[in-house]
Amino acid sequence: MFERHPRAVLLLGVVGIAMSAILVRYSQAPSVVTAVYRLGWTVLLLAPVVLFRFRAELRRITGRDALLCALSGLCLALHFLTWFESLKWTSLAVSTVLVSTEAIFTALGFALFLKGRIPPLGRAAILLAFAGSAVLALAGGAGQAVLYGNLLALASAVFVSVYTLIGSVQRAALSTTVYTFLTYLACLAALLVMALASHTPLVGYGGQEILIGLALAVLCTLMGHSLFSWCLKFLSPAYVSAVKLCEPVVSGLLAVPLFGEIPTLLQLGGMALVLGSVLLYTRAESGPKA
Repeated sequence: MFERHPRAVLLLGVVGIAMSAILVRYSQAPSVVTAVYRLGWTVLLLAPVVLFRFRAELRRITGRDALLCALSGLCLALHFLTWFESLKWTSLAVSTVLVSTEAIFTALGFALFLKGRIPPLGRAAILLAFAGSAVLALAGGAGQAVLYGNLLALASAVFVSVYTLIGSVQRAALSTTVYTFLTYLACLAALLVMALASHTPLVGYGGQEILIGLALAVLCTLMGHSLFSWCLKFLSPAYVSAVKLCEPVVSGLLAVPLFGEIPTLLQLGGMALVLGSVLLYTRAESGPKA
């Protein structure tokens, strides 16, 4: 049933990842700790399913598969670390918008390294999406857009684009569950090494941080990144990344009741540009029958 509606599944994933910025904003722990809790819960929840239902596939894992999953997990860890930290230095709207420029980097990587073809209308849609994201960033206010936080968010976009591209390759060889489990396991290992190297304690932050980590795991990782990985079997990585550009819109709408951040007319214009670009990209990849 879900195979018939991959775009609907993709939109559900957008809602999931849109909760990330909201939940991270509530966290008071260091960024690496929040990320460790998120991935720790994720691995814990996936492990029983993988070990009992996918043992045969695990035994068939090749060295190449393990290496690519490890690289994917490292990129995901760096994405979480840089993005969570950026939310401490710049506004929620600006940070999520800059991370959403992943579509630009993914499209370039798709064309340069995977020999993919992006239709002309698709390239125009990506540029339009970038323009909408720029409008949102400018509308966030120069006082909040701290250079350090913005650079961290931009670096986060680069890391997650590499993660997306690797996923598009691995999804041809591995099931979604096995690929995401191995990637999340590698991501957790990388984050633990980072915490150890920075001498950051992993305990002593209270029960709220544990619950935030659980919510991030269920809503954002399992409903977000895992659904995106599943969609890569049916949709191109450039399109998946383009649809992710809806995240700043959803996050911005959620920020209104939660943080009292009411969008300005300029911000609403940026949201309209982003949504319009996603619809345009959908038409570009679907062809005349769209």
